[in-house]
Amino acid sequence: MPVINRIADFTSDMTAWRQHLHAHPELRFECFETAAFVVDRLREFGVDEIQEGIATSGVVAIIKGCAEGPTIGLRADMDALPIEEATGLSYASTVKGKMHACGHDGHTSMLLGAAKYLAETRNFAGRVALIFQPAEENGGGAEVMVNEGVMDRFDIKEVYALHNTPGAPLGSFYTTPGPIMAAVDSFDIHITGRGGHGAMPHETADPIVAAVGIVNAIQTIVSRNHATHDDLVVSVTQIHTGSADNIIPETAYINGTVRSFDSAVQGMVMARLDEIVAGHAAAYRVQADLTYQVGYPATVNDPDCTTFAASVARDIAADVVDDAGREMGAEDFAYMLNARPGAYLFVGNGDTAGLHHPAYDFDDRAAPFGASFFARLVEKALPVA
Repeated sequence: MPVINRIADFTSDMTAWRQHLHAHPELRFECFETAAFVVDRLREFGVDEIQEGIATSGVVAIIKGCAEGPTIGLRADMDALPIEEATGLSYASTVKGKMHACGHDGHTSMLLGAAKYLAETRNFAGRVALIFQPAEENGGGAEVMVNEGVMDRFDIKEVYALHNTPGAPLGSFYTTPGPIMAAVDSFDIHITGRGGHGAMPHETADPIVAAVGIVNAIQTIVSRNHATHDDLVVSVTQIHTGSADNIIPETAYINGTVRSFDSAVQGMVMARLDEIVAGHAAAYRVQADLTYQVGYPATVNDPDCTTFAASVARDIAADVVDDAGREMGAEDFAYMLNARPGAYLFVGNGDTAGLHHPAYDFDDRAAPFGASFFARLVEKALPVA
């Protein structure tokens, strides 16, 4: 069974919704206009219940089926990114320095499409909880929604989400059981030495030399301290120091990211960073302070839910991969999967610019595939006797 015919009928609606949202991006928890737009559409559809203001600007709506049964959660993220758009599209961002560069406008529109269909047909036994979440990109909105009791308040049994993927064939699906996306942490290292004249380095305690030594040593964490079968990334992404060619500066700053799947591996990285920073501070006679921020946990799919979700995807598309392996990106849907079993899948966005790129745009032709997946998942998970 391909894209649901009724959903295909309002492809133009989903396109209009998505392009409106694209033109009006909002960041982090401040998705108030986006949430208001979502709520207006949900009221038009005639959903049974709407709860606003969850995690500041999040929305949860309930649609009841034609008979009693459990509740399935479907999540879409709503927030944009602090990027200046470079698409030149007629519906490009109207807000300077903000754009939907990750396709959350598309995710929201897909879930709205599924909501419209499910509110019309109600061909399922139970309830669907439509979760429109802020602050996926930065802030952990999923964690806040879980901590505010979304899963318990709405008695959600299982929870599912989709994310678009540039470069994957349009309308294809892929996922994997178990870990699918990595835990993401970050670290900051502030080095304080003794500055001075560039011609007199012997009178200084050079923070640049210490920073270079620390960065070089960090590279050995992956190459020498972990087993090759344990996926791990430790990347230094920023070094800031100095102001002129004849001045040895007083301070230096190092920043980076850590991606892992196993808590023991994560702990090893934390311990090695402590040892490396302390050791180099002593060796170069500087002060070095490490701050390690634990971020989103690994996104771990429930194996049974993943098998089920892949079977639903095969109802919609011929190109479905259910053992695609795991990725080193991160996703705060992890918090929802920690609270309830479920699965996270990717839907192909075709040959477009990559995520978080100023030329990226969600392909509206992907929306009927995602909306059909969400709708069919509810009907198959909650069949009418």
